Amino acid sequence: MITRNIIAQFLLILFLGSGICNAQSDFIEFSGKIINAENKEPLIFANLNVLGSNISTISNSKGAFKIKIPKSHSLSKVKVSFIGFKTRIIDLKSFENKKTISLNVFVTPLSEMVLSIPKDVEGLVRETLSNSDKNYLEENTIMTAFYRETIKRKRRNVSLSEAVVNIYKSSYESSSKKDGIKILKIRKDTDYSRLDTVALKLSGGPFNTLFQDIIKYPNYFIPSFFMSNYSFSVHRTSKINNRPVYVIRFKQKENVIEPFYYGELFIDGENKILLSATYSLNVSDRKKASELFVKKKPKGVNVWPTKAVYRVDYAQRNGRWFYSYSNLSVDFKVNWDRKIFNTTYSLSTEMAITDWIENRTLDYPKRKELINPSIILTDSKVGFQDLNFWGEDNIIEPENSIQNAIKKIKKKLDKINK
Repeated sequence: MITRNIIAQFLLILFLGSGICNAQSDFIEFSGKIINAENKEPLIFANLNVLGSNISTISNSKGAFKIKIPKSHSLSKVKVSFIGFKTRIIDLKSFENKKTISLNVFVTPLSEMVLSIPKDVEGLVRETLSNSDKNYLEENTIMTAFYRETIKRKRRNVSLSEAVVNIYKSSYESSSKKDGIKILKIRKDTDYSRLDTVALKLSGGPFNTLFQDIIKYPNYFIPSFFMSNYSFSVHRTSKINNRPVYVIRFKQKENVIEPFYYGELFIDGENKILLSATYSLNVSDRKKASELFVKKKPKGVNVWPTKAVYRVDYAQRNGRWFYSYSNLSVDFKVNWDRKIFNTTYSLSTEMAITDWIENRTLDYPKRKELINPSIILTDSKVGFQDLNFWGEDNIIEPENSIQNAIKKIKKKLDKINK
């Protein structure tokens, strides 16, 4: 059974307070949904970028998106992309409210692939997940990253926290050495008036996303001794950055009753490299799924997850691969005994690596400077500190993608480690 420390845990608590900043003037808002043209399923964490600008966003756990465009860009085009699918370029002027955008699967014919379909798919997955000492960073590093966590009640943003962090990351060969995180800059804001009397808070903060580095932390994903509980198959062949990949689907076997993962792995079969993974937790058993996520809750309330979706991407530098981005999105139902209707909350975290330098001796800062893996970021006493750092970007725009936020403050991020 998946243990509690393998999946991000959430804590129910009471809130008091005031609201989120959000600039609305001189903008046009577009919204819609991105789906798989083949089966009409939503595409989660698909990317939307306004060409010729730094404006971008991603779709949520239902494939839905919102993007605010300055009126000066109202005649621009939007690039819609998703790993393993054909990219589309769409005129903003053609958008309609709640527009549905369908993407076609990108399939590479076998005749164009260097490799043939492997017979032992499970063996390929095992070898790929155990190849950390061959294909990934050999040296210890200090990575600078941008982190964000949000809480929504129904469709409305109620809480947002963002931070610039340093990750003291041991080499992929040192699987027994866990990574450390130090917060460099932080800002947060919450609209407590939209939370009624109860809200969900994310326990674990940046560690929730860091532990999605499934090459470094395979036991947080599918431990080798759990592999026999899964079935694996090559769903299709594709390309990522002109690199041929197998799209491998996996799911728990029918006789397995515990809530395990299902999803897709994008694997460079020739070099046994994991380029990306998108997967979900089986939450069909409400009681067991709730036990995995809910750490503590008030009396008289029932809480259960309705969806838990994960994504992790890897990037290459100097011939070696490393964790570069991850995203976790969880939807919950909250039902008080004396209330007729349920309330839906959505929680998400994402983190993107902006740069890294070698740290051969893995020099850690003092223990008190590192955050605890069970931290609740919104409980931190610091927030909106160092206004000179955030500057003109001190207004939080919840719908902007994390990559867009990074581009806005990149120069200031570069100065942190100098």
